[in-house]
Amino acid sequence: MNWLIVLILQNLQFRNPHFAFRNQNMLQNILIIEDDADIAESLHYNFKREGFRPVVAESGEKGLRLALDEKNQPSLIILDLMLPGMSGTELCRRLRREPLTEKTPIIMLTAKAAETDKIAGLELGADDYIVKPFSVKEVVARVRAVLRRIEKDTVQRYEDEKLTIDFADMRVLCDGEGVKLTRKEFALLTYMIKNAGRVATRQNLLDNVWGYSYFGDTRTLDVHIRRLRQKLGECGNCIETVVGVGYRFIESK
Repeated sequence: MNWLIVLILQNLQFRNPHFAFRNQNMLQNILIIEDDADIAESLHYNFKREGFRPVVAESGEKGLRLALDEKNQPSLIILDLMLPGMSGTELCRRLRREPLTEKTPIIMLTAKAAETDKIAGLELGADDYIVKPFSVKEVVARVRAVLRRIEKDTVQRYEDEKLTIDFADMRVLCDGEGVKLTRKEFALLTYMIKNAGRVATRQNLLDNVWGYSYFGDTRTLDVHIRRLRQKLGECGNCIETVVGVGYRFIESK
């Protein structure tokens, strides 16, 4: 049986006083940018069935227009890489440059299964990467997992004796001095802070910051941690190494 038909027929089914929260009652709009009508229809049907509000765009240009609609901002974007006109790769770059969508989670769909393609997609700013053919149940589960992580981003601010972080504006201050971080470094710091006091294994950090489809060397993580500590300067001691396991965020003093 053609796998596209299978898609259509499948049956779907922190707490810290240093943090400040904002309202989490947000509609979960899913923007599906996919030119294959069968795949788009299947995803639309199943996401609607699961209680989401899906919208389909058949091209990169239409997808960009819908993504930048201030009145109907998507909670998450599912992006096919092989699009007519503007490619998914170029669209992802555009979305990450736009203030309105620079933090919107993106899950890439593609037939390209090579590790280099996955790494390239994740480095562009995608939050996850799913290879075709896929199970609709898996896509829905991945979307839910990403949205659960994003819910933690409803925390707006962290502050201790030395370190201050504004998550909404991606600003970091150490002893009142600004610290310039890359997107990946900020994501690493954010994840550890929101799991403060708990050990984050290397694999856990790779899964949650680089994405579940990342199969690269853990040395990449260690290099990012080292650079992050260096940039944080006097506040770098907030990242504690748990030998042989991973890292833990502790209050900066």
